Amino acid sequence: MKSKRQEKILELISEFEIETQEELIFYLNKYGFETTQATISRDIRELKLTKIVGSTGNYRYAAGHRAEVSNPTPKFNGVLVDSIIKVSYANNIIVLKTFPGLANAIGSGIDAIHSPDILGCVAGDDTVIIVLKNELAAKETSEKLKQMMRSV
Repeated sequence: MKSKRQEKILELISEFEIETQEELIFYLNKYGFETTQATISRDIRELKLTKIVGSTGNYRYAAGHRAEVSNPTPKFNGVLVDSIIKVSYANNIIVLKTFPGLANAIGSGIDAIHSPDILGCVAGDDTVIIVLKNELAAKETSEKLKQMMRSV
């Protein structure tokens, strides 16, 4: 039953722009899968679902993709890029300054890139620190981010 439910979840999120767990439960019930919020929460975690910006600008569930991406452009939308005020790097660390309260969203966007060069990031209220494998990766990534800021 679990595997069939999870298959249906993947099918539903590819067919509909599902924004909330309640909405997902509604669709599952509609197709004969009676479930609880706790079960859906576990399924979302096990399926490694993420939220991405849908066609309406709202966040929706999507299946996580761990493809190696060297260009962050496809994962970042214009709103996130517009939230970055300044990009700086030193050695293997990039520091992003954002508008107050937006660093977590930027950090999530950075995490969604799944670049092999990015070791991790830490977000505060208006600052994101990104640790990269080496200085060259930091330089290249900061340049890509600056280019994205100019092009949006």
